[in-house]
Amino acid sequence: MSEVALARRIYDVWKALPTHNPLVQCLTNTVVQGFSANVLLAAGASPAMVDVPGEAGDFAAISSATLINLGTIGTSQQLAIPEAAQSAHHSQTPWVLDPVAVGALKVRTRLAHELLNYRPTVIRGNASEIIALCGGAAARGADSTAQVQDAHGSAIELAKKHKTVVAVSGSADFITDGERHYQCANGHAIQTKVTGSGCALGAGIGACVSVTEDTLWGTVAAHAVYGIAAQQAQEVSAGPGTFAANFLDALANVSEDDVERLLAVRQLATDKE
Repeated sequence: MSEVALARRIYDVWKALPTHNPLVQCLTNTVVQGFSANVLLAAGASPAMVDVPGEAGDFAAISSATLINLGTIGTSQQLAIPEAAQSAHHSQTPWVLDPVAVGALKVRTRLAHELLNYRPTVIRGNASEIIALCGGAAARGADSTAQVQDAHGSAIELAKKHKTVVAVSGSADFITDGERHYQCANGHAIQTKVTGSGCALGAGIGACVSVTEDTLWGTVAAHAVYGIAAQQAQEVSAGPGTFAANFLDALANVSEDDVERLLAVRQLATDKE
């Protein structure tokens, strides 16, 4: 596929969001709820933070997509999260698992492995989280102590075993469905200085996979456009505070020309590349 065709295909997914206005249920950590909601609105989707036991499952069944982020899991969320995952699985609602700090903390590690039974549509995390979810060494909280390339094998194994798409975040993201593998180098280091940047991407992935039949492609598109918006926002920002606001503006205004100029996505030929 030519670079122009690749950019056009990615932008086609992104421009479908305002047209379809997908309703994305977010069971996410309390630190990032507002930012995640604003990211979805900027992209053309609609957020719904429905994480109450007894309601979460019902809402997952009618949502366009569901995000489950294990960043803060109080007693109530520990009840609502499996309910939502089970409902999404049974109703065929695409859902995204973000296994924050899995491997480092026992409650969320147990919960993350339980959630795998409900076949997440996409799993996204840093390299340490993906390795730990696959049964490897524990991560250090929400921070990654491994490099993206260290997690390639674990990501492919998870994708094949659970019939899902796995995205490993880092300076160059690795995205795989077990057979096809993409690298996305869009983005900027300042994103690590803004709370919720990665968590909100999980919500964006949910929105994108809900408007395309190819889950891998929807996941690649979310990473690419999100990263391109970050690059544009950084150019006009004085620091992380102004970046957060400028990022939302950039996300709302990404054009096909922007994608063609800045896209840094390539398909990897082998599992070990």
